[in-house]
Amino acid sequence: MANTITPTPHQLSLPLPLYTAEKIATFTDSRGESFDIMLGADESIVQQLRKKSLDTTDTDLQDNTSDFKRFGGGSYEEWYSKGRTPFALVHQASVALAAFAWFGPKPLGRKSLKYLSEAELKEELNQKEKTWHTLVYRSYLPYRGKGLMGDFIRFAIAEYRKHYPEAKLWVGGNADNAASMGLAERLGFKRRDDLFDAEKNWMAMVQE
Repeated sequence: MANTITPTPHQLSLPLPLYTAEKIATFTDSRGESFDIMLGADESIVQQLRKKSLDTTDTDLQDNTSDFKRFGGGSYEEWYSKGRTPFALVHQASVALAAFAWFGPKPLGRKSLKYLSEAELKEELNQKEKTWHTLVYRSYLPYRGKGLMGDFIRFAIAEYRKHYPEAKLWVGGNADNAASMGLAERLGFKRRDDLFDAEKNWMAMVQE
């Protein structure tokens, strides 16, 4: 049995107000487990996001993301103010956050917080970009590695492009994060060797 996604009719426009989440689809995985795909993030989702970002036992998350600083120690409101559009995958029975993704304007090749210098961090809120939009995604235990992310992110991309059809998407991260970069490749992203940072082992991939 393959994953199936059943869209929920809606007429939402972006950006959504802060702490707003609307169901846009039902996701049923290959084992028959049901999830809600949410556009936006309400306070319940953000609370889970913060808790998971602070979980130091999740070494994959801590080693490969800036979420401990971004969501655990930082302001969600400030992050959202940068034009971010979040999507959440929420397990229906337990209401647990299974995966989280976001899009938003960001200059091509601009690294995440984990890789920025102090001077670059001070400029983070002053970026002006319209053409290139970043895509970032996370999956959380115990749902990581269960075959959910490809279909979830593919659906999120299609939804986001309805609102921003001219946007060029890019992803970036640790070149050794085979799962994340492999997913990007399966989604049609292509590596940009000219943006590879050998010192920080950071790479970018684009989908134009």
